Amino acid sequence: MANVLILSLVFPPDSVSTAEIMADLALDLRDRGHSVTVLTTAPHYNRDATAEARQPLRPFWGSLLRRSDYQGVAVYHAAMPGKTPSVVKRIAGWVGFHLVSTIAGLFVIPRPDVMLVPSPPLSIGLSAWIIGTLRRAPFVYNVQEIYPDIAVNLGALKNATAIRALEALERFVYRKAAAVTVIAPRMRDRLLAKAVVPAKVRVIPNFVDLARLTPVGRDNAFSRRHDLGAVFSVTYAGNMGPAQGLDIVIEAARRLTLADGAIRFLLIGNGMLREPLAAAAAALPLRNVGVLPYQPNSMMPEIYGASDVCLVAQAAATGSAAIPSKVYRIMASGRPLIAVTEAHSDLAVLVRDAQCGVSVEPGDAQQLAETLRRAVKDRQEWEGMGARGRAHVAAHYSRATIAGQYDALLRDVAGSALRGST
Repeated sequence: MANVLILSLVFPPDSVSTAEIMADLALDLRDRGHSVTVLTTAPHYNRDATAEARQPLRPFWGSLLRRSDYQGVAVYHAAMPGKTPSVVKRIAGWVGFHLVSTIAGLFVIPRPDVMLVPSPPLSIGLSAWIIGTLRRAPFVYNVQEIYPDIAVNLGALKNATAIRALEALERFVYRKAAAVTVIAPRMRDRLLAKAVVPAKVRVIPNFVDLARLTPVGRDNAFSRRHDLGAVFSVTYAGNMGPAQGLDIVIEAARRLTLADGAIRFLLIGNGMLREPLAAAAAALPLRNVGVLPYQPNSMMPEIYGASDVCLVAQAAATGSAAIPSKVYRIMASGRPLIAVTEAHSDLAVLVRDAQCGVSVEPGDAQQLAETLRRAVKDRQEWEGMGARGRAHVAAHYSRATIAGQYDALLRDVAGSALRGST
């Protein structure tokens, strides 16, 4: 047993995939005998009023640091402004989070035996190192997305000096971490190419709670509310930003005709490209793309249930730097999927191994349109893909299986640190 600190940018009641993953791990580690504490931000990413009412935040250092209880796990929330277009406010929020969480990690929480630290942001590894150095606690750095690679590959980061500085920070964090976990094999290959010590890097994929996310029938409250009963529904749910490359949906919808059947796309979520996508959708002749705002996590079983096909999208050149965790939730829901991703990506390999859908190259709208035409004509085959997807995650990506891997790793790291200090 160990005192485990989870230092994470997001955690419930914030509603986003990494928050859900870390929340499940916190409960599972506690149930396996560990004492777990969480340092995170105040809800700011996807606000969920119901979740926040269920998990109220109480002042600790006034509004600078608040505390909540997540099913018996103590959670400390550093102040963080909501989503804002202001770069200055975003930077100030991130700096404030790092300062407050680091100070709280040094002076508020019980001394940890080991820390679990998911990234992004890359800079959270620096806070983990400071806390770990001063409190003699090793940290496991959990890489959900490889930065700065994604930002560079998307062209969002071009300044050579900034790139060099972030790459230096990246090397520092990998060197100081007791172990580095990645969520897919090609991500491990990428880290090895960056000269990270091979013995330090473990592949521990993300997971899904099969008991919480079960298949829901096509006719449900969500499908009725949005008149999906008579159409072939194609759904994307998640962030709408450059990393997703969702322009392909608009172009594929433009290529479809009434002769292809009543195919309707739904784009659900928020992000910096939501408004441009909504404007492009409104200009389509068939009006066959709907754009909805973020929906609470509690709605996801019905949203997936209302979908004939679900989309998981990655922009070009991002496939080796991340794998969207939503793919496991779609598979658990028994729905077939179309992965918009490069053929050699971890996501494409997963879809091929599970035989749960089809991969389409990023930007190839014609290929996406043709794939959907085939799906409409052979619904029975695609329903079989959905069933195979659920069977695959049950065999390889269940919550209990992956929690066991984290439990073993954290015990090993904490035990090694204890042995090294004696």
